[in-house]
Amino acid sequence: EASYTPVRGCQHKYTDTALLLVNEVCGAYCRYCFRKRLFMNDNDDATLNYKPGLRYIAEHEEITNLLLTGGDPLIMSTRRLEPIISDAAAIPHVRIIRIGSKMVAFNPYRVLDDPDLLRLIREHCNAKTQIYIMNHFDHPRELTPEAREAVSRLRQAGAQTVNQCPIVRGVNDRPQTFAGLFRELSFMGCPQYYVFQGRPTAGNEPYEVPILEGLHIVMEANRHLSGLAKRARFAMSHRTGKIEILGADPGAQEGRLRADHRGEAGRSGVLARPANGDLGSRVGGAVGGPLCAVRLAGRCRGAATGSRGALAETVARWRVVRLSHRPRFAAADGVSASGVVGAGSSGPRSVRNRGRHSPAPAHRWPRLPAPAR
Repeated sequence: EASYTPVRGCQHKYTDTALLLVNEVCGAYCRYCFRKRLFMNDNDDATLNYKPGLRYIAEHEEITNLLLTGGDPLIMSTRRLEPIISDAAAIPHVRIIRIGSKMVAFNPYRVLDDPDLLRLIREHCNAKTQIYIMNHFDHPRELTPEAREAVSRLRQAGAQTVNQCPIVRGVNDRPQTFAGLFRELSFMGCPQYYVFQGRPTAGNEPYEVPILEGLHIVMEANRHLSGLAKRARFAMSHRTGKIEILGADPGAQEGRLRADHRGEAGRSGVLARPANGDLGSRVGGAVGGPLCAVRLAGRCRGAATGSRGALAETVARWRVVRLSHRPRFAAADGVSASGVVGAGSSGPRSVRNRGRHSPAPAHRWPRLPAPAR
């Protein structure tokens, strides 16, 4: 994260989105946290002086989204939070303010017992600015009556509410758990946004789930959900941005992907493999349009959007890619209609859009087998 931190407490990795690390305190400390360095005594990444970060954001008109994170911004009092939100909302080109928080799960009374917080949100949700509360519920048991009421009040105040969480071994690593979570969140008006592959941060290994198993969990969960409940994107972090994981090539090697993610030797039959030749030109030619191997790679600062050369390094690595548009018909060999590169997809109905109960034809992508436990 240091490579895209222009000033202390401010990160600018994606062209239109910046982060402000406004504190280094949470309601509790998740053992699987990827930013646990903030809680160590010798770390000074976060800062209580947010103004240098806001000055940087004000000078960069391409930034339309601001994420307040840390730490947890809602651990702060409304008195301290109000000037940050007010000053951010006063920047003309900042249209969305996101607040990343697990407080609604940890302590919903932070919302229920603070009318000033709801007033603050109500005052700044208008035609110019929207406030998104990026909740963090890991398991359906966290959706207590109090948490549901807190989400309801945030929505009544005008905030948009979504949820994002990682797959955590021993907590939510079952399709049934995620299906229940996504379903209940859709009933609450707080749809799932991202499901994250856990980052390989020091101390996180006991909570990690292999990538193929994580893909299986998310896909199986989605098979039992209505369309409104299955909005989650399964993604992993990479230095170029988030990689959205859409499918698996049963014949591929995941060596390069695993080497980047955890430094492990490759195994067979999972997500990605180094491609031979210029995969970018092959895929671009097959579907007659632009592509983005990593969903956000082209938007990542330092990458020239729309330039094949800028994406060549990333495109050449991954066997699983997402196109920047969806083909209207079945593409040539190796490219599915959902934009997943791999073998065995020759029809317009791919794994991503096949009906929940329809069998997978032999000539299309099979349903993933359950990984060995």
